[in-house]
Amino acid sequence: MEDFQGVGTLAVPLERRDDAETLDWMSIGPSQVNGGYVENDVYVPSDVRADVSGLYLALEQRGNGRERAEWHLHQDFVITLGLKREEERWLSLSEGYCEVARLRRDEKGAPVLLEAKASHLRDYLCARQMALRVASYRHRTEVVENADHVTWSEGGAVQTTETDRWEAEVVPIHEGGARFGAERAVLHVARTDVDPDDDVPVLGAPGTAETTSRFWTAKDPGRKLYRVDARLWRQHWVEPAAHSERVRGDKVPPSVFFIVDAEDRRENRDTLRDGGRWLWFRPEVVCALIKFRGGGLRWWTRDTGEVWCSPGCGVTFGINALGLVSVYAKDIVFLPDWQQRVWAGFNVGPDGKLSEELHAAQVRAEPAETQAPEAHLAMELECLANVAKTKLGIEVVRRRQISGELLESAHRFRATDRQGLYALAKDLARLTVDIIDAKALQTLAPPPKKENWRSLKSLENVLVKKIEPEAARGLMEPLFGIYELRHADAHLVPADEVAQALQKVGVNEDEPFVVQGFELMDACVSAICRIREVLEDDGAGG
Repeated sequence: MEDFQGVGTLAVPLERRDDAETLDWMSIGPSQVNGGYVENDVYVPSDVRADVSGLYLALEQRGNGRERAEWHLHQDFVITLGLKREEERWLSLSEGYCEVARLRRDEKGAPVLLEAKASHLRDYLCARQMALRVASYRHRTEVVENADHVTWSEGGAVQTTETDRWEAEVVPIHEGGARFGAERAVLHVARTDVDPDDDVPVLGAPGTAETTSRFWTAKDPGRKLYRVDARLWRQHWVEPAAHSERVRGDKVPPSVFFIVDAEDRRENRDTLRDGGRWLWFRPEVVCALIKFRGGGLRWWTRDTGEVWCSPGCGVTFGINALGLVSVYAKDIVFLPDWQQRVWAGFNVGPDGKLSEELHAAQVRAEPAETQAPEAHLAMELECLANVAKTKLGIEVVRRRQISGELLESAHRFRATDRQGLYALAKDLARLTVDIIDAKALQTLAPPPKKENWRSLKSLENVLVKKIEPEAARGLMEPLFGIYELRHADAHLVPADEVAQALQKVGVNEDEPFVVQGFELMDACVSAICRIREVLEDDGAGG
């Protein structure tokens, strides 16, 4: 079985569309070599088909006997749509790095298929007032011993439609491929006037005396087989989009709606632009946004910050007492539609009033003077490492084990349910318990024989040298509680043990999960800060 499928395309100006109706597989398929040339003293670029003013959006650069051919996506298409090539994919920088085009290769590395996302291609065609002429050809061949299953009449079959032509036939053949029963005529001609012993042989014009020839016929001796052939030619158009939002900036009817009041009334960007109201979202929206490549999160105060799913598209938010995210509506409706759709997926009706700190900043113009623990975790770990090195002369924190990815994911929005809270505790334990060097601490406070102190216990006993044991235990208790909670992420921990661990950390189980996540973060960062202060205080004594 052999199966070949090929496609050729050409972008044609709409005013030349009638001229391009005759373009078929032989006109714009792979047999047409891309390369600049001169015709009637006029240079024609490699991407242009002059007779219809067409544009090749996919160009083939031919190789040689050693180098394979390469395919290129038209540079104007790439630059105009703001695409970044990574290996064999082109990603949209302004749309969350979504894949817009991709190149497929065969097992030998040769290019075989270049695809583009229809929405982006049609937007580009609309902006350029073009349509894409597509011509394809498919040929499937099968060699069988018995062709009784084929119902085509003798001589084959042909079917034609407005866009397609299909042809098929069954041909009796010998093994090897020659038509069954056919004879081959063979003519052999040779020269006789060149002496191989001559030092400088010269081949002159041939004549009857200088040549010899033989002629015979032959038949293929192979057994009888059947070759079943089917071919399909198709020509059609990819139409431009009705609007070009990306390239031309066309205004299109709004397709995203948001709940604006307790009666579940919904409005879109056109109406929300003229008002001054806020929207409410489930806290899961933050993780959904920052998981996009290029997404991020930063904090302004304890309960306000900025979140984005694409660089340059940050939205200021606030967190209310119920853990819901509040955002000024105008900050949402000026975003691109694809980002609005992400936000709309988490939209809820107003509940729990507006975030107090967001109201203070956006209405009273009096930003809160609070701080978010998420913004200080990395700094406090670095300060602890520096103070321990200066005051104790040891490396308490294994800095190389501090993962930037863990630091970025350590935020209260991980805790949108119970398992999320446990997962956050596990990551905080990895950023505290796992990076504290117990052996280094034990050089200052060695454990009794047959006792195995781990990192937290070792740090507690170093603190005991500077403050009372009960005070040291109180400082360390949140970190012990976080360590105990980490096991709940992967093990069935009894509820009473979980409750005890939450109590050590200072987490109120009656609060919304996002608020519990804040309390977990705050307890962790505050503990590190207080421990650092004790180590830094030269006056402290046990």
